Amino acid sequence: MGSDHSHTARPAPPRVRRILVATVVPLFVATVVAAVVLWPRDGAPQAGGGTDAPRHHGTVTRVVTEPCPPSASPEGTPATGPCGTVDVRVEDGPSAGQQVRTPVPAGPGAPRVEVGDDVVLVELSDPTDPTTSSWNIAEHQRGKPLVWLAVVFAAAIVTFGRWRGLAALAGLAASFAILLTFVLPGISAGRPPLLVAVVGAALIMFVVLYLTHGVTAQTSVAVLGTLGSLVLTGVLATIATAATRLTGFGSEDATTLSMFQAHVDLRGLLLAGIIIGSLGVLDDVTVTQAATVTELANANPGLSRLQLYRAATRVGRAHIASTVNTIVLAYAGASLPLLLLLTADTRPLGQILTSEFLAQEIVRSAVATLGLIAAVPLTTGLAAVVTAAGATPTRDADADVLTPRPRPDRTETLAALSSPPGGRPDGPDSERNAPPSTATTGWPEPNRSTDTAW
Repeated sequence: MGSDHSHTARPAPPRVRRILVATVVPLFVATVVAAVVLWPRDGAPQAGGGTDAPRHHGTVTRVVTEPCPPSASPEGTPATGPCGTVDVRVEDGPSAGQQVRTPVPAGPGAPRVEVGDDVVLVELSDPTDPTTSSWNIAEHQRGKPLVWLAVVFAAAIVTFGRWRGLAALAGLAASFAILLTFVLPGISAGRPPLLVAVVGAALIMFVVLYLTHGVTAQTSVAVLGTLGSLVLTGVLATIATAATRLTGFGSEDATTLSMFQAHVDLRGLLLAGIIIGSLGVLDDVTVTQAATVTELANANPGLSRLQLYRAATRVGRAHIASTVNTIVLAYAGASLPLLLLLTADTRPLGQILTSEFLAQEIVRSAVATLGLIAAVPLTTGLAAVVTAAGATPTRDADADVLTPRPRPDRTETLAALSSPPGGRPDGPDSERNAPPSTATTGWPEPNRSTDTAW
């Protein structure tokens, strides 16, 4: 797989390719070795907790609602509804084909069921009499809708992206495989979360970028820019969490996790979340910057390294300006229920902003943004050096010496732009003194610099 643009970038010179290989290959080998060392082994600490109750699929066949009986409170107030019974046909397990009766689900977040709904049943055994069991509806079955959504998702990507879309799906599968087989088990086994996250993110980066964008010098530049930005993000996150004295207990999920897996370093888990969350946006920025430099060089091969860097950096500034808002809104959207809860807090605004939860989100957003900002000059500079190294100056055929391309004359350019549609300026001496018509020759210098145009 090659570049995803309309034309192929100039191949890098052999010397540049050798330098990239000598840089990227050792980093990849070091990443693989670190992953092998950190890989969770048998006998590592595992999650605690009891045995989960058996779950079975079922289909609702009958729903009977009735008034709720008075509660046991002295006032005799009615209990919160709804009340009644639900008949469900069990679809799998030892009780497959049997009709069981369950109470109507009630309480916050309880599913609303109707006849024909596919539900998940929980079978609870009586501790005093194991032969006696009761049934409850836990939730709806969501397997089929999710499968159809996944099919539509994959079909849309492949239809639009074709082979590159298929490669993107393969990269997505590889990302989840690394997360599920290395990152999460490694953290659960008690490995340092920050180190596991950096190594796992580097593995994802190598696999996804080369699989999606091909093994090219442009992709290698994006890999180096992403890896450097990831390391910088990890350093900044460590400094920021230490300065703000975050403990990692900023959410109910973290507190619950500490009860079941006390060996997990929650502060390190917070750092790991920042690294993993930053990786996707970092990939976007670095690949875009490397591609921008390549396209600018293809459009005007006469651009110098500095001109390429300046022009591509302007594109990066616009990209970062929109990405910063994306990061903050993504974190806010994921934490919207807690943010709504905080709006009802009666504490002063300063105390709310410096609370563990909000301080954690502020640090997460700020550190991720700083890593993105650093990725732009780093990747753009590397791409400008690599791309400009492959540029070939024009050659004088008569003298057989290298000569620079002539710069366009400003007066002739302005005259050509201001000439009438016929291609000749007005005036009695227009026929004799007019510059060549832009209608036939186009721009006076096709290899003009785009530095001022950007």
